Amino acid sequence: MAFIPLFIALPLFSAFLIPILGKIYKPLVWLLSTAVAFVLFVLALYGVAVSQEISMVVYKMGNWPPPLGIVMAYDSFSAFMVLVISIIVFACSMFSLRFLSTYTGNWKFYTLLMLMTAGMMGIVITGDLFNMFVFLEIAALSSYALVAFGLKGEQLEASFKYIVMGEIAGLIFLLTIALIYAKTSTLNLADISTALQFAKNTTFFWMTLGMLLFAFSIKAALVPFHSWLLDAYPAAPAPISSLLAGICTKVFGIYTSARIIFNIFGLSRANDPLFFNFLIGLGLLSIIFAGVTAFSQNDYKRLLAYSSISQVGFILLGFGIGNYYGVLGAILFILAHSLAKGLLFLTSGSVVHSAGTTDIKKLSGLGERMSTTAWSFRIGALSVIGMPPLIGFFAKLFIIIGAIKAGFLWIAIAAGVLSLLSLGYLLRIENNVFMKKGKSEAKPAPFTMRVAMVLLVVLIVLVGVGYQTIVDYIAGPAAHALLRGLEYSHMVFNYFSMSF
Repeated sequence: MAFIPLFIALPLFSAFLIPILGKIYKPLVWLLSTAVAFVLFVLALYGVAVSQEISMVVYKMGNWPPPLGIVMAYDSFSAFMVLVISIIVFACSMFSLRFLSTYTGNWKFYTLLMLMTAGMMGIVITGDLFNMFVFLEIAALSSYALVAFGLKGEQLEASFKYIVMGEIAGLIFLLTIALIYAKTSTLNLADISTALQFAKNTTFFWMTLGMLLFAFSIKAALVPFHSWLLDAYPAAPAPISSLLAGICTKVFGIYTSARIIFNIFGLSRANDPLFFNFLIGLGLLSIIFAGVTAFSQNDYKRLLAYSSISQVGFILLGFGIGNYYGVLGAILFILAHSLAKGLLFLTSGSVVHSAGTTDIKKLSGLGERMSTTAWSFRIGALSVIGMPPLIGFFAKLFIIIGAIKAGFLWIAIAAGVLSLLSLGYLLRIENNVFMKKGKSEAKPAPFTMRVAMVLLVVLIVLVGVGYQTIVDYIAGPAAHALLRGLEYSHMVFNYFSMSF
C-alpha cells in the first residue's frame, strides 16, 4: 500500500521543484512535468493490477487507524479514475511544450498543472470527507488560475465567473461537511456511511444529500448550473481546456457524486427509485438542452463546451439507471469522454496555434494542410457520436442495455436518438473546418502536439477494439465497487482489522 501516497506526493513535490528548475534551465520544467505524468501512469497501471487482487487497500496516515486518523481508501473505482487522470495529464503536458511557446512564465503553468493533478488524485483516493474538500479546493484554485493564464480580458472574465460559481459550490460543500460532522462526530467516509444509516430517510439525510448533489452539479456543469463552463473552456489555453473537459469535471462533480450516493449514503435503484429517476431527469435535461444549443455555436471551442455538457448528461443517465449495465456504461463513458473530448480540445489548440482563430466561419481548407489534426478530430468525434468499434459506442451500448433491463425502454430509445445530436453539431466543425476547400496558410501542428493527439487516437481505438478486456479488468470492477454500496464501509474497517 506504500504506492498510494505517491499519487499525491509526486505531483505535489514536482510543483514545488518546478519553480527552482525554471530558474536553472527552462526545458527541465516541461521534462519534469511530462516525466511525472508518465510515472503516475505506470503507477496507475500497477494500482489496477493491485485492485485485481485486493478489493480495498487502505493507507493510514501517521499509522493512525480509522476513524481516528486520516486514511486513503483505494478500490477499483479509485484505480480506474487514477488511470484516466494520469492519461489525460500526460497528453496535455506533452501537447503544451510547443503550444506555450508564445507564453511567458511557463514554469507557472506547469506548477499549477502539477498542483491540479495532485488535487484530483487526492479527491479520488481520500477516505476522509474534509480532505476531499481540501483536495477539491487545491485542484479548483489551480484550474481558476490556469483558465486566466493568458491574462487576456476574456480569460480573466471567464476565470472570475468560474471562481464565483466554483466557490459557491465549495462553500455549500463545506457547510454540508460541518452539518454531517455535527451529526455523526466523524469525517471518515466509511464511518460517516455507518452513522448515516441511523438517520436513513430523515430530513437531515435528504437535506445533506441534496446539498452535496447541488454542489457537485455545479462542479460537473450540469444544466442548469453550466454557465461557468461556457466561458472557461473557450478562454483557457487548449491543454487546460482538454484537461478540464477530459477529466476535471468528472473528478470534481461525477466521481464525488457517485461515491457519495452509492458508497456513503448507500442509495440503490431498488430502494430509492424516485431519487434515481431524478438523476435520469437531470441527465436528460443536460443532454437535450446542451445538445440542441450546440448547433447555434460558431466558435470551435464553445461548440465543444456545449458538447461536453451534453455528454456528461449521458454519464448521469447511466448512474440514474442504477443497475450493473447502467453503472458500467456510465464508467465506460467517463473513459470514452475523457479520451475523446480531451482529444477534440487538443485539436482546437492545434487549429488556433496554426490558424490563429477558433471561429469556424473563418476556417477552411485545414483538412489538407493539417491532416493529423483533421483525422484526430474525426476519430474523437466518431467516438463521441458512438460509432463502432470505438469505445464511445460500447459506453452508450451498455447504458442502453441497462435501460432495457431496468424496464426503461423509452430511455433506451431516447439515448439512441439523442446520440444523433452529437453527429449534427460535430459535422459543423468537420464540414466548415476540415472538409471545406479554402486557401488556408495554416502550417501543420508541431511534432509534440501531433504526438499527444495521436496518443489519444491510438488509445480510443485500442480500448474500443479491446473493450472486453477493459470491462473485465478495469471498468467492470469499478462498477462493482460502486454497486457494493455500504460494503465500502465494512471493507475499509475490515482491511484495518485484517492487517493485524
